[in-house]
Amino acid sequence: MQCPLLYRFRVIDKLPEKPSEAATRGTLVHAVLERLFDAPAVERTAPRAKALIPGQWDRLLESRPELAELFAQDADGERLAGWLAEAERLVERWFSLEDPTRLEPAERELFVETELESGLRLRGVIDRVDVAPTGEVRIVDYKTGKAPRPEYADGARFQMSFYALVIWRLKRVVPRRLQLVYLGSGEVITYDPVEADLERVERKLLALWEAIRLATETGDWRPRPTKLCGWCDHQALCPEFGGTPPVYPLTVGVPGSA
Repeated sequence: MQCPLLYRFRVIDKLPEKPSEAATRGTLVHAVLERLFDAPAVERTAPRAKALIPGQWDRLLESRPELAELFAQDADGERLAGWLAEAERLVERWFSLEDPTRLEPAERELFVETELESGLRLRGVIDRVDVAPTGEVRIVDYKTGKAPRPEYADGARFQMSFYALVIWRLKRVVPRRLQLVYLGSGEVITYDPVEADLERVERKLLALWEAIRLATETGDWRPRPTKLCGWCDHQALCPEFGGTPPVYPLTVGVPGSA
């Protein structure tokens, strides 16, 4: 949990957030890479993938009309054209990192959900699951940003380990490889987990859930300033920026009184 207060704003207060160009472009690129595998292997080319972009953008706008706000002031369409061109560059770069003509994903945009023995329910969406003829599983996640420096890589690694934990608990199979494909910098980072790694992740998740439960009960959600604060929509409500959070919508109790 990067920032407890942001978690509260999103999950408990359910405060709206403006769509961002970067996140929306990521959604678009993910959709294109998912749909490309609908084509026969020999037809999975960069030109075909780039040709999917306009149609997938239209579908995205249809499902989320609020995204039109991103380019509401773009009268001549110049910003939109540049934004779509950057999506094309990201899609094209993917072909230098993986060869889709040699891939047959077992799953794409796979929703997974499981419940741990503790009762904690885990769920998420995995970009791609590859299964080798030998049965070994590879989990692949596309990132449209740049690969983080090693000292900042823990977040992405934890996310992938989370997916691996869910697969392990669901299928009783530890994924052979976790693969992060960074389209922004043209890098592929892999990690091969073992059961002990996933057990550690499970313990961390249980500790995190206990912290969330306690904060929910007490209403004590504190901000945790990082460099990401500059992109936060809720600075006006954050004490770190002189703001005041809205009235807590839940009943506050005494820890352990139940």
